[in-house]
Amino acid sequence: MKFKIKSGDNVRVIAGDHKGSEGKVLKIVKDKNKAIVEGVNMVKKHTKPSAQNPQGGIVEKEAAIHISNLSLLTKKGDTTRVGYRMDGDKKVRFSKKSNEVI
Repeated sequence: MKFKIKSGDNVRVIAGDHKGSEGKVLKIVKDKNKAIVEGVNMVKKHTKPSAQNPQGGIVEKEAAIHISNLSLLTKKGDTTRVGYRMDGDKKVRFSKKSNEVI
């Protein structure tokens, strides 16, 4: 499946517990149709002591959020849908709201 949101995009959560939150996409999990967004959907994970973390304890990190609950942001900060078009020989993504190339 192909997603219109990619790593590095700025997105806003449009549904769910974290509705209205904004952040940058850190990673896309293709097989689960989810994305990890910076600073959104933070969970506490209990870790055992290990060589990297000898103390152990509780670590706060981002959990994945379903891609259908995310909407891409334009440079002005508005949510928009994404379209594709040919720009010369290149296929580019563009904002359907402002018609600008992303």
